[in-house]
Amino acid sequence: MENLDRRYMALLVILILVSPLFGVYLSDLVGYHEPLDLAAEHVGLPDLNEELNWTPLYDYGFPALHPMLGYIVSGFIGVAIILGIGMFLTRIIGNSESDSENEAKK
Repeated sequence: MENLDRRYMALLVILILVSPLFGVYLSDLVGYHEPLDLAAEHVGLPDLNEELNWTPLYDYGFPALHPMLGYIVSGFIGVAIILGIGMFLTRIIGNSESDSENEAKK
């Protein structure tokens, strides 16, 4: 099981390291724009991204870092958050199941 966990983690690291090629480099190369942005532009809605920036990692980057490096850092942060939530929920569910088993044994 531990080998499997290591392989999954290695796969996650590789995917995070490769993700800027698709999310930054190739999207710029082909001129990709988010479909919702295009739809909003088509109907004449104003671009409020700068005024209503509620996300801590706007466009998956950091102001002081190169866009590709910022993309990688934000990928690691996002994966860490999701894994942390998963581990927390697993621990809660595991505790409630063991409590249920202990009650059943009594």
